[in-house]
Amino acid sequence: MTAEATIAPALSYGRLIPVTVHFDDLDALGLLHNARYPLMVERAWAELFQEYGFSFEGDWAAAGDACNAVKELRIGYEAPVTRPGAYAVHLWLERLGTTGLTYGFRFCSVDGSVTYAHGIRVLVRLDPETMRPAPWSERFRAAGRELLRSDG
Repeated sequence: MTAEATIAPALSYGRLIPVTVHFDDLDALGLLHNARYPLMVERAWAELFQEYGFSFEGDWAAAGDACNAVKELRIGYEAPVTRPGAYAVHLWLERLGTTGLTYGFRFCSVDGSVTYAHGIRVLVRLDPETMRPAPWSERFRAAGRELLRSDG
């Protein structure tokens, strides 16, 4: 962890999803607990894809593309979050494959200018009966393409 947060360039890809850090999210040192970052990223991801019409409502067979599992999670911490309040999670897709995807994230200030943590998460779409990888639907792929990061 560095003493100063990383300053990010203006948001040119992905989406910023507002999140709130509550007092009880802080640890005994008054810092956002390290386990809360992935939880807030997960909630932001779920909220974003609910906007696209993808959600889990208790039936895995009916869940379609929401039936997926985390294959990998990597996170790096840049600067401590030291107080409750409004923040954001910046989400984008790095890769959209046939059965998997890699999305990037930053836990950041509301405007996206200050980064506190960053990382990637790899998801695999599953068939609810076999629990084996299954292809994303074309509807999901269309939504995902809107979030793909383009460095060009």
